[in-house]
Amino acid sequence: MGKLKGKRIAVLVADLYQELEFWYPYLRLIEEGAEVMAVGPERRMYKSKLGYPAKAALGADEVKVEVFDAVVIPGGYAPDYLRRKRELVEFVREMAQAGKVVAAICHGGWMLCSARVVQGKRVTSFYAIRDDLENAGATWVDEPVVVDGNIITSRVPDDLPSFLREIISALSSEPDG
Repeated sequence: MGKLKGKRIAVLVADLYQELEFWYPYLRLIEEGAEVMAVGPERRMYKSKLGYPAKAALGADEVKVEVFDAVVIPGGYAPDYLRRKRELVEFVREMAQAGKVVAAICHGGWMLCSARVVQGKRVTSFYAIRDDLENAGATWVDEPVVVDGNIITSRVPDDLPSFLREIISALSSEPDG
């Protein structure tokens, strides 16, 4: 059934999300047997940078840390909208504090800054937000994927295979529950 049977994963979504950075993890994690839910500021349809729709199954006021094993934060401009929703920032912070997998790619690192979970962490991202991550206390490196504890980060869509390998590896080495 897949390495991630029994795991529940939130993939965050908002307007102007990057298509590959949302859909590749969403579908790849389902393929591994996980229950994957799109979570947005509200429970509604969102359009990507190119207008491709994605529906949030849950809104910010419905998402609960105890229900999920991981959160994936795609890039595009969506993270700037996501971090405006206090409940989503708190969700990411509490997921990180609980030791659950928190994965961000590209501009997804903006949510990690707003959640204040990168102090002392080694991370990567799209190069344009390097200053944001360093100002939030992280050590930024230019590598396809960086794992520092339960925080997994990547730079761009070309890094998605490495990014997902690390997410799947981290989740398949955890006990169910």
